Amino acid sequence: MSDPHPAHPGRPPEREDKRTFLQKVAEFINPGPDSTEELINALAEAEDNQVIGAESRVMLERVIRMADMTASDVMVTATRMDTVNIEAPYEELLNLVINTAHSRFPVYQGERENIIGILMAKDLLKLQRAPELNIRALLRPAVFVPESKGLNDLLREFRGNRNHLAIVIDEFGRVAGLVTIEDVLEQIVGEIEDEFDIPEDEGDIFGLADRTYRVSGDTPIERVAEAFDASILGSDPGEHFDTIGGLIAHEMGHVPKRGESFRLGGLHFVVLHTKGGAVRWFKVSRVEDASAAE
Repeated sequence: MSDPHPAHPGRPPEREDKRTFLQKVAEFINPGPDSTEELINALAEAEDNQVIGAESRVMLERVIRMADMTASDVMVTATRMDTVNIEAPYEELLNLVINTAHSRFPVYQGERENIIGILMAKDLLKLQRAPELNIRALLRPAVFVPESKGLNDLLREFRGNRNHLAIVIDEFGRVAGLVTIEDVLEQIVGEIEDEFDIPEDEGDIFGLADRTYRVSGDTPIERVAEAFDASILGSDPGEHFDTIGGLIAHEMGHVPKRGESFRLGGLHFVVLHTKGGAVRWFKVSRVEDASAAE
């Protein structure tokens, strides 16, 4: 006997609805989440019911929250930007690249506000091989975005135009900062670790082969003082700091950059790595050992 309701030849068969009558009634009475917070609560319930894992829940929650974030929420502010003067000599450019370890640099002419392009660190190799080249020929176009630019849209543009850095402009047309694709991705997956990052459960002070030590900038001052049997005090008794990174930044009067050094409490601190406007790692030695090495 033929099917009284044959399927349309060009239409795929309809998927069977396997929900029970009670499930359909429950979904009618309690519809899906209609707000961000309800959706996040639903994800928490899914984790509690072991539908998704904890890491998946955290990542999905970050994706949802990112929809409400803008470039101004994650940018590196203009005062912390490492920029290149178009008139700077090659040796100065090379030192900047080495000391900051960035892969891209905004290039300005005259005033720092006047960004004329982006310099890739790897392109400096071309200058080394052909000194007669003009650095302007190496510049890549700068991408400008408003502070209000949504992170979802920004990530889409980063992927589409293959630019991994954008200059953020405020409502008055001034440079407010810069944002990279890494800054955006970290809102989803958390902080992206690099070769200087070490899991927290492995400690914060490490002995190195050359009799120096690698010390995390987040290390409490008391722990550093105890480890090196040193008296570490700031110049201003009225100021209190919990971490060695915070204290040294205050003593130096600015956010330390890679390669900078400072002496405090009989110890010689060299900045190994910075991230997000803070020192991630110092290389520490006693002053007498540092003087002998120099």
